[in-house]
Amino acid sequence: MSASALLVLEDGAAFAGKPLGAAGQTHGEVVFSTAMTGYQEMLTDPSYAGQVLVLTYPLAGNYGINPEDVESKRIQVRGLVVHEACDLPSHWRSEMTLHEYLVSQGVAGISGVDTRALTRRLRSAGVMMGTITAGETVDEALAKLHSLPPYGESDYAREVTAEEPYEWPISPAPKAGLQSGRLRRRVVVMDTGLKYNILRLLRERGCRVTAVPCTTSAEDILALKPDGIVFSPGPGDPALLDYAVATVKSLVGKKPVLGICLGHQLLGRAFGAKTFKLKFGHRGANHPVKDLRTGRVHITAQNHGYALDADGLSGGVEVSQLHLNDGTVEGLWHPSEPLLSIQYHSEASPGPLDNVYVFDRFVQMIEEAA
Repeated sequence: MSASALLVLEDGAAFAGKPLGAAGQTHGEVVFSTAMTGYQEMLTDPSYAGQVLVLTYPLAGNYGINPEDVESKRIQVRGLVVHEACDLPSHWRSEMTLHEYLVSQGVAGISGVDTRALTRRLRSAGVMMGTITAGETVDEALAKLHSLPPYGESDYAREVTAEEPYEWPISPAPKAGLQSGRLRRRVVVMDTGLKYNILRLLRERGCRVTAVPCTTSAEDILALKPDGIVFSPGPGDPALLDYAVATVKSLVGKKPVLGICLGHQLLGRAFGAKTFKLKFGHRGANHPVKDLRTGRVHITAQNHGYALDADGLSGGVEVSQLHLNDGTVEGLWHPSEPLLSIQYHSEASPGPLDNVYVFDRFVQMIEEAA
C-alpha cells in the first residue's frame, strides 16, 4: 500500500495518494458524502452504482467490516476515496479491514487524498467523471477518461436490480417475533436499486415482502396480489427509465404506493413532472426537510444526484415536503389517492432513523385501503 496512486478528474485536476483495496484502475462519476459513519452501508448502497465515492469524514475503517451491515449483495461503488484508511479496526463485530473488504470484491480505491480540497472542487465545479489509477501519468489517465461515456448515459437500475423475484428474509429463518403466521399484508417492492433495510423495516411492521426486478410488468406485479407497492431507490438518471415510469403509471390507483428517492422521481414523472441533475447532489445524513402540511422539520439521510421539477405535476398530486437548503422537492402526496413519496431515505443506513415513520404511514395506508 506504499506505492503512489492518482485520482484524476475530467477537468484535469489530479490528487495524489496511496492505493487502497484491489490493484488496478477504475472510473466513475466522482461524488461525495458528508456522513460521518456508515462507510460499509454506503459501499453496498446500489444508488452509488457507477460512481466513485469520496468520504468527507477524514477517517474510514476504524470499526472494520462485518457481514451484517450490508445493504445489498455486493459492493456497489466503482471506487472509494478517503483521507485516512484505518488498518487496525476496533470493534467486536469486525471481521476484516476496509482494505481487505475492497480487495475481496475487486474494488479499487485511494487513500491519503486531501478530501477537503477535493470536496471543495466538486462543490464549485459540480460532480464529474474521474479515474483512480496507478502507473499512469495525469495526461494518460485523462486521455483514457475522456474516451469513456458520461455517467448520465447508462441505465444503472438494470445493472443493480434483482435477477429474479425473491422474498425477504433471504435466509429461511426470520428473527424471533416475525414468524410468517403473523404477517398481515403483502408488499411488493419494485427493485431499481433497493437497500435491504427497506425490506427489514417493512418485515418488522408485519408485511410479507417480495422484491421484483425493475423490468417486471404491472400485470405481473398485480398477479402477486400485493396489498401495497413500493418503488425503491436506485442509481442513475430517471429520464432513462421510461419503461419503469410506464409500470408506475399502470399501478397508481390500483394499490397504495410508496416511492422512495428514485421511486419518488419515477412517481413524479408518471404524473407529468420532469427531473433535472443537481450540481453536486445530496449525499449525507444531515439534510433538513420541511413538511409543508405540518411545518415540522426532519433531519434526513439522502443519496441522489437528480431532483424533481414540480412545475409539470398533474393529476392532483401535490408537493408535500421541501429541502430547506435549496428548495428542491422532497415529497409528494395525493389528497384522495393512497399515494406517498419521499426523496430522502427513510430507511437510513447510514443516517438517522428519525424518518422510519414513513413506513408506519405506508402500512396505515394499506390498512385503510383494505
